[in-house]
Amino acid sequence: MPNTKKANKSKTKVGKAAKGAGAAAEADEKGLDFPRAWVEFPDPADEEQVFRCDLTWLTSRWTCIFGSGCQGIQAGRADDGCCTLGAHFSDEDDEKRVAENVARLTPELWQFHDVGSETGWTQHDDDGEKQTRRWDGACIFLNRPGFPAGAGCSLHILAVRGGQEPLETKPDVCWQLPIRRTYEWIDRPDDTRVLQVSIGEYDRRGWGPGGHDLHWWCTSATSAHGAGKPVYVSYRAELTELMGKEGYEELVRLCEARLSSLLPMAPHPADPEPKQK
Repeated sequence: MPNTKKANKSKTKVGKAAKGAGAAAEADEKGLDFPRAWVEFPDPADEEQVFRCDLTWLTSRWTCIFGSGCQGIQAGRADDGCCTLGAHFSDEDDEKRVAENVARLTPELWQFHDVGSETGWTQHDDDGEKQTRRWDGACIFLNRPGFPAGAGCSLHILAVRGGQEPLETKPDVCWQLPIRRTYEWIDRPDDTRVLQVSIGEYDRRGWGPGGHDLHWWCTSATSAHGAGKPVYVSYRAELTELMGKEGYEELVRLCEARLSSLLPMAPHPADPEPKQK
């Protein structure tokens, strides 16, 4: 499993201009604090590890609405989605894998191929950490509307056209969003330790203090909660990569048990109201 401890500390410097999101954005989002149903279970593939999973999030009907209602994380740049700031790398392996796929991009797939090839596609942020370069106000890999190959991440387009999963070509933090994986060592009363791996929603708080400045964020937005499939199904490939095959299979069993109950506890507030039978 890729090391995403750094990726989960993604930083945002959207700026004060983005504070006080418009009325439409505010009305669309639910609050961050509400009842959640969590489940904890041993990792079937590692006896020293346990998973702690947010069933409220994983059984929710969230879906990415990039290009079809996404309001973007920065005011006035809805077409960027969550790509305005570029992406930090989780580790050297992450950067190396992305570099190998950047080499596969062609001018037909990547709008800024000439810029990236000639002057580079990475930069260092104010803290000296390496990330994808920002060009013309957003990530250099973001194709803008009207580009023949399609708007959106060129690395994502590369994967889809080649029959790959986007997690094979994109930076870790990009393909994991809006899933958040965190780690915590738990000391038990019998002097044993286990690594608790939490799988949950990458909400505004996942961005750190800068999350307050985001113009809009999709995980709590009602407009992004209309999918036919729950997150644990639509994000099968990503969750399998994050948890391993056996861990994911156990998660599926628990999610299905939750959904089959007559009254699932703690539904996501942004989900549509269930239809009355």
